[in-house]
Amino acid sequence: MKLLRVGPAGQERPAVLDAHGVAYDLTSLTTDIDGAFLAGDGVEQVRAAMADGVLPVIDVSGMRVGAPVARPGKVVCVGLNYADHAAETATPPPAEPVVFLKASNTVVGPDDTVLIPRGSAKTDYEIELAVVIGRTARYLDSPEDADDVIAGYAIADDVTERAYQHERGGTWDKGKSCETFNPLGPWLVTPDEVGDPQALGMRLRVNGEPRQDGHTKNMIFGVRHVVWYLSQFMVLEPGDVINTGTPAGVAFGANDFPYLRAGDVVELEIDGLGRQRHVLGQA
Repeated sequence: MKLLRVGPAGQERPAVLDAHGVAYDLTSLTTDIDGAFLAGDGVEQVRAAMADGVLPVIDVSGMRVGAPVARPGKVVCVGLNYADHAAETATPPPAEPVVFLKASNTVVGPDDTVLIPRGSAKTDYEIELAVVIGRTARYLDSPEDADDVIAGYAIADDVTERAYQHERGGTWDKGKSCETFNPLGPWLVTPDEVGDPQALGMRLRVNGEPRQDGHTKNMIFGVRHVVWYLSQFMVLEPGDVINTGTPAGVAFGANDFPYLRAGDVVELEIDGLGRQRHVLGQA
């Protein structure tokens, strides 16, 4: 199942896509796709309504697509989670997941404008598999228990200002939490449709030029391990988003790729999760 939210920012309407790409309006079932919807029986209600054929079709062509989950309580990120990315940044692979937070209001739609912060010279991109939590998770007993708390998956661009991250003192958060720095979507795809989250190809282009070409099988810490691990340190709640790391090919890496500038076009895709396309603007 592919859940999405369409409409102007702050006025998004919940919808679902069928196997043929036809969109159906969910406003008779819920006002939004948020933590409360995911924690309850919202997804099963949608399945039942789809099976009964009672949902009205909605024409989403030309409509803005918002982030597929509204108002996440937190965005938790895992850094250096691909060996090739750790290598390109001259960093040893971590013994445990490297964890940091992004401000939750960095989350925007998949095709919304991404704003380069004022004074920035090193705004970078990072394609990531995002996990959306659907059940409260605290002190999970094992990684295998993670499946019970995952609502679905989406594409995230963990946009980062590298000078703020590494050269301005303090933690990584200030380089990660600038406005618009977490485009998410276009869809929240349920686990039954995704299958194995460690079997997804992922690609990113800037102005049509390939930059990142990775695969989730190369994560140092897989999705289930990450969810289990985080639950030992914080309570994961319905609607929370976890960015699980990026493969090699970022501008900060050991290559000659330039950092992003206003007018650049960034395109991302992950197998089965759709595509993003955002243009860079200036804050």
